[in-house]
Amino acid sequence: MTQEKNMSVYDHIGELRKRLIIISAVFLLFMVAGFFLSRPVIVYLQNDTIAQNIQMNAFDLTDPLKVYISFAFILGLVMTAPVALYQLWAFISPGLYENERKVTLMYIPISFALFLAGIAFSYLLLFPFVVGFMSNIAETLKVEGEYGIQEYFSFLFSMTLPFGLIFQFPVLVMFLTRLGLVTPMLLRSIRKYAYFAILVIAGMITPPELVSHLMVTLPLLVLYEISIFISGFAYRKRLQAEEDALLEEEITS
Repeated sequence: MTQEKNMSVYDHIGELRKRLIIISAVFLLFMVAGFFLSRPVIVYLQNDTIAQNIQMNAFDLTDPLKVYISFAFILGLVMTAPVALYQLWAFISPGLYENERKVTLMYIPISFALFLAGIAFSYLLLFPFVVGFMSNIAETLKVEGEYGIQEYFSFLFSMTLPFGLIFQFPVLVMFLTRLGLVTPMLLRSIRKYAYFAILVIAGMITPPELVSHLMVTLPLLVLYEISIFISGFAYRKRLQAEEDALLEEEITS
């Protein structure tokens, strides 16, 4: 390992407290920046093709302010994410082998890229389909839609942000595999249960319609299979690292 192992619980808590303070300070800074970035982002989303035929209204005096705060908060979280991931890595890295420290540091840009990919997938493919599906139902029932801006963006967040988190699954699996908590054999053995869970999750976050259900289910199944492949790669790397560490200890002793 790269650092002494005799740190007390108090030392660990102090180190964790320092990391959390850094993350909180960075988040507050980025949230303030988010207030300035919110307006162009909101205007862009309002003028996007998806929302062109949707007349947004404020049903409450505070709705515009709530939208601003929501966007500032989410933008602050997104911009803080790489810093938070780095602070997490800095906290756990003393307990890793040197080669593991280098590999896990690479998780940060990969994780952030997957988060953005998940949001892009949901916003560009799934969200327009769901909005169109809901609009067709309203048209069939001869219902004139009049939507609140707060409700529209809350629905947008609920459809996109979870996919940013779901797309983190391969990185999470790789990380847990390098820590020895997950193996590719385990992931293969629970594959049928994982598939069932994916079907249930897809059914919960999509309308009761086959095409949108498949649009969510198939990418999640592919993500799971990719995670198994990544876990196998990380598992072999971990075994190699342990063998190298044992060999180094034998040489030094």
